[in-house]
Amino acid sequence: YGAGNVRSVLVACERLGADARATGDPDEVARADLAVLPGVGSARSAMQGLAARGLDAALRERVAVGRPTLGICLGLQLALEWSDEDGGVPGLALLTGRAVRLHHGRVPRIGWARVEPGGEEFYFAHSFAADTPAATATSEGVVAVAESDGFLGVQFHPEKSGRAGARFLERCLSPA
Repeated sequence: YGAGNVRSVLVACERLGADARATGDPDEVARADLAVLPGVGSARSAMQGLAARGLDAALRERVAVGRPTLGICLGLQLALEWSDEDGGVPGLALLTGRAVRLHHGRVPRIGWARVEPGGEEFYFAHSFAADTPAATATSEGVVAVAESDGFLGVQFHPEKSGRAGARFLERCLSPA
């Protein structure tokens, strides 16, 4: 969508042997074994960038047929129906729920934190978080992982989470 942590996600996937590339081509997104919606930036500009490239529709179609799609940080938040960021922004509606501003604890929430269940620590950097019934894991009371159909979203940054992040990405890249 023209911003984000694309380069660091590509490098992390390439280290694991994946044929990774950034693309703004909706047809390539549709064909990829795994599509990754990375996330750094603001909800409004990210959604505008996705729409301008036709990637919003490509992602919706991909998830509708159960194709594996990973959302990272803002990528998880964009997958929701709505984000409170930037005065309110409609999301991709891949997951039920909304992204809400954090009001408790440290804000922005930056640093390493344990994800439960499982107990592994990952690196987080965010001021908004998912409020969704699709949550499958939390960290310090905040949704850390949400899943539905072919979509898996994480609030943490696996590409910046050392060995735990590499193990997570390896699982995502492995055929089911």
